[in-house]
Amino acid sequence: MSSLQVFSLRLGPGQELLGALKDFVDQNRLKAPFIITCVGSVTKATLRLANATAENTNEVLQLSGRYEIVSLVGTLNPEAHLHICLSDAEGVTVGGHVLGGLEVFTTAELVLGEAGGLGFSREMDVRTGFPELVVKQRTTEE
Repeated sequence: MSSLQVFSLRLGPGQELLGALKDFVDQNRLKAPFIITCVGSVTKATLRLANATAENTNEVLQLSGRYEIVSLVGTLNPEAHLHICLSDAEGVTVGGHVLGGLEVFTTAELVLGEAGGLGFSREMDVRTGFPELVVKQRTTEE
């Protein structure tokens, strides 16, 4: 069990969401951060689709247009692992692994959490071929 610290931030038009989140994590020296919730909209997104494998990571979707953020979840360690679901003007949804390029349209209102006493990192998992989450107890000096 760990304690929970909660942070919130709002990003404005034109800001790149993933880069801004990584900057926030660095500036606040967060060791085990994760997304609690996010609402907003984007005009661009670069997503890796679910059929990607370690051998074929090029199944990438580049979106351009106006999309509502329906869901954004994941961990924000230095190699962030985020999944997003977006809906277009007709309510059609698309989702995938966030590679970047999430350009905010009107707003992105985020609530982030940090699991106190824990540290998140990633290590290559030979079973999946991807760097996977490793959770460790932090020492008081970290």
